[in-house]
Amino acid sequence: MEKEIEISVVIPLYRCANTIEELSIRLIKVFLKLDISFEIILINDGSPENDWEVASKLSEGNNEIKSINLSRNFGQHPAIFCGLEHSKGEWVVVMDGDLQDVPEEIEKLYNKTLEGFPIVLGAREERKDTFTKKLGSLVFYKILNFFTGSNLSHQVGNFGVYHKDVILSVLSLGDAIKFLPTMINWVGYQKITVPVKHAKRLAGTSSYSFGKLLSLAFDNIVSFSNKPLKIFVKFGFLLVFIAVLMIVYNLYLHLSNHIVVQGYSSIIISIWFLSGCLISIMGVIGVYLGKVFDKVKARPSYIVYQKKNL
Repeated sequence: MEKEIEISVVIPLYRCANTIEELSIRLIKVFLKLDISFEIILINDGSPENDWEVASKLSEGNNEIKSINLSRNFGQHPAIFCGLEHSKGEWVVVMDGDLQDVPEEIEKLYNKTLEGFPIVLGAREERKDTFTKKLGSLVFYKILNFFTGSNLSHQVGNFGVYHKDVILSVLSLGDAIKFLPTMINWVGYQKITVPVKHAKRLAGTSSYSFGKLLSLAFDNIVSFSNKPLKIFVKFGFLLVFIAVLMIVYNLYLHLSNHIVVQGYSSIIISIWFLSGCLISIMGVIGVYLGKVFDKVKARPSYIVYQKKNL
């Protein structure tokens, strides 16, 4: 009879060839110390480096290390969801593969679950990222929280321990845009945040540039909130209110014989301003319709090309 797995570790890989082996060794030591059964699921997200070769070789030498090779780069969060759908553990750990999430901190997070918390999130005490990365992350979460009504912290990433009931609830969501933190926030459940250490990046640079973070924020805003549409509705009413005031004012000028010939510039400015507003509003509506189109197509978030030990 196959032994039940206590913890599954889901790790998306992209340019992590130099850290995968050390990460796996340190994870195994953690679980041997805790004396619990485990599986490590490595998902190669179309990395241009030899991530898959390293991961598959590790799987050949250890049945507890499972490897998945996606057909191309689908993005970090679709890769995470691939790992979640293949996980079998009572608890699931999600972490990055670049060793910035410290494997030894899992013990601290797991011990907190024993107090009855189905979600235990790791809050990075002192982020070892560059100033621009931290600034980009801060702006990203500020924008995301404003438009989605969430209360996510830029100190908390994907690193955490989640009960399988939480994971099943998240996987039941049919959103075309996959982003773990907002989906975890949406499904609810009792959660707690625990301070954890954060390590410096050993090699390479983050794949999330400032532009990519803004793009990710925009996709999540459209996916999780209709607030932009509501803002434009309010803006439209504001324009109507201003127009009514202008009508009243011009009526007053007419009745008091103070009408002056309006200048060409003011007319052109008004036309361009209102046209710009209308085009922006139609553009936002078009984006939402585009997301509906993506949902209707029902394409998979990822495609698995190869598997090892699964």
